[in-house]
Amino acid sequence: MYTSLQNVKQAIHVERKLIDYLRTYIDNEMERLEDIKRFYAKVSDLHAVLYKGPAAAAANPLVAFTLVKRLHSEWLNVVYSNEAQENTQLRSKYEEEEAGLPKVEDLRGAARGLMRLQDVYSLQVSSLVKGRFQRVSNGGVIDVCSPAVSVSLSGDDCFLVGKVAYEQEDFYHSVQWLEESVRLFRGVGRQWVPENEGTLEDALDHLAFSHFKTGNVSYALSLSHELLHHPTHFENPRLFCDHFTNNSPALLLQPVRREVLSLQPDVVLYHDFITGAEAEDIKKLAQPGRSVVAAGEKQETADYRISKAWLKGSEGSIIERLDGRISALTGLNVKHPYGEFLQVVNYGIGGHYEPHFDHATQSPSSPVFKLKTGNRVATFMIYLSPVEAGGSTAFIHANFSVPVVENAAIFWWNLHRNGQGDEDTLHAGCPVLIGDKWVANKWIHEYGQEFQRCCSLNPEE
Repeated sequence: MYTSLQNVKQAIHVERKLIDYLRTYIDNEMERLEDIKRFYAKVSDLHAVLYKGPAAAAANPLVAFTLVKRLHSEWLNVVYSNEAQENTQLRSKYEEEEAGLPKVEDLRGAARGLMRLQDVYSLQVSSLVKGRFQRVSNGGVIDVCSPAVSVSLSGDDCFLVGKVAYEQEDFYHSVQWLEESVRLFRGVGRQWVPENEGTLEDALDHLAFSHFKTGNVSYALSLSHELLHHPTHFENPRLFCDHFTNNSPALLLQPVRREVLSLQPDVVLYHDFITGAEAEDIKKLAQPGRSVVAAGEKQETADYRISKAWLKGSEGSIIERLDGRISALTGLNVKHPYGEFLQVVNYGIGGHYEPHFDHATQSPSSPVFKLKTGNRVATFMIYLSPVEAGGSTAFIHANFSVPVVENAAIFWWNLHRNGQGDEDTLHAGCPVLIGDKWVANKWIHEYGQEFQRCCSLNPEE
């Protein structure tokens, strides 16, 4: 191969690219290790300073609690985190010592112990968080005791205590500890550390329900509103956004903005799939009716959606244009009977859709098979209207949701390549809190896709 200078020049170019790849890998590794080094420094400092006098340290209940929590929770989270996944030696050493580490009942007992001390000695949670044992007396704050050594608590520490109370339906204590957890999490922003079990979103979620159960409904609502504006983001380098053409001539001059939301199940969001005018035209074509859930052997009347319509496209119509656009994006044959007619749904007051599969999961007598074109292999759902709050499409088993994005469309595969249903596609339409939600569904069947989505050589896929 390397018999000419041109080949040598090409090899130099290839090595330059490899050097760039290696630099990126080194940067990622260094970033990965920074979190581990920070945790190491934190624990090392504790042993260098706090635990010099073991008796004094162990006598402080705050020090004892943080030690139990760290050994049971934080070390576990670090050892099995993505940051430490390359180090199998660390895991094996941890597992060798695991039998002698505190168990979950020890951690819960330590949390209950703190709440017992809080009650008996009327201790302020806000002071305990700072490592001080204080209570209010005659309008002032006094020290109950001043231990020789102490520690402050983190937002995650407070979350764990509050969570223990929450799980026991002890909302008196959960409110106090979760309030401190939220305050501390807010103070550090959205910085994520591998040893933490909780997040600001977790604390807000538990605190809102705790306030609700104690009768403070208005404050619970305000916390829920804050939670809605704090969506949880999990970084996954395999998820991405791009301008997508699917190698279709129809999309070469005007690619669609694609956002890959999930790989299991495979869910994609296409932004600006339709125009506002097209969405209005579709809504005008839809006539009020009664919604039906096509699941199981019988169709059941559904009271949680108030209207639906099935729209059949004629030549040159808006429906035919949409079918062509869907086919260009997915590469699938969506013409009837390989694709069902477009279903348009308008959700009513508190409108929602219970968790369900779009594909048939029971006997061949399911209404899904009436077209005699197999099961529903894929779903293409279009958001025809915006909403102010609520209305997301939630994938239950996959643990994520897709908010209503005006004029966007969601696409996912209902079946694996072997024809078996994908259980991770179990989804629901969350209740609409404020707004008028309209969606259009295009269900695509197995038949007609033989050359568009071939079977895999692996029968398990």
